[in-house]
Amino acid sequence: MQDLLDKIDKSRMPRHVAIIMDGNGRWAKEKGQDRLYGHFHGVESVRDIVEGAGELGIEYLTLYAFSTENWDRPVYEVTGLMELLVDTIKKEAPDLKKNNIRLHVIGDIKMLPEHARNELVEVMEDMKNNTGMSLIMALSYSSRWELVNAVKNIAIDVKAGKIDPASITQDTLQAYLTTSAFPDPELMIRTSGEYRISNFLLYQLAYAELYFTNVRWPDFRKENLYEAILDYQSRERRFGKISEQVKAEELAH
Repeated sequence: MQDLLDKIDKSRMPRHVAIIMDGNGRWAKEKGQDRLYGHFHGVESVRDIVEGAGELGIEYLTLYAFSTENWDRPVYEVTGLMELLVDTIKKEAPDLKKNNIRLHVIGDIKMLPEHARNELVEVMEDMKNNTGMSLIMALSYSSRWELVNAVKNIAIDVKAGKIDPASITQDTLQAYLTTSAFPDPELMIRTSGEYRISNFLLYQLAYAELYFTNVRWPDFRKENLYEAILDYQSRERRFGKISEQVKAEELAH
């Protein structure tokens, strides 16, 4: 693991890493257990990756924890997940605060059970003055929900005369997204061998590097994060330009 860490160029770190934490259910099934067993062990991975990202100096870490579509899962699984969420927040809050981590939540949290929502709000309030890494939990989140919500709110402000439709730009839409306070991710990681974005940050991932691994989320640890970072650093980020332009700009800086 140290070998991988030594290869990472700390001057070329992504500011924002987003992760689709996939494979808890399949991991549990492979071990002859029910799906909640996988979710429970997935918490260990969250703890390890939050710590690893902080040590690397990553400024923003977004974790896709629960999508709006996940509400359609069996009731026992959804109930168990909500209980696990509340329990984990209570247990992890002191360490997060001690490590100067600031917690944010994006998504339709009105759909969360009241006790879960109250716990989240209380913990976020307690950490609001922290100045270290921003940990962003995507809970009851879907990108299409977010985009529709943004368009509705823009329409309301147009109707109220606060916005001139002719002046609407990409920046206008960006300001109405749930992620308006954060930079777009440069790296998106998805575990468990699925090659989909699954309704996650569709607008924000426009220029992100995508990294897919077969490792199930409960087995994903710091060394796997290092591998993803090294893969990211091996790529040339062109943003629609050609290699020669990118190299010329790098030399100019």
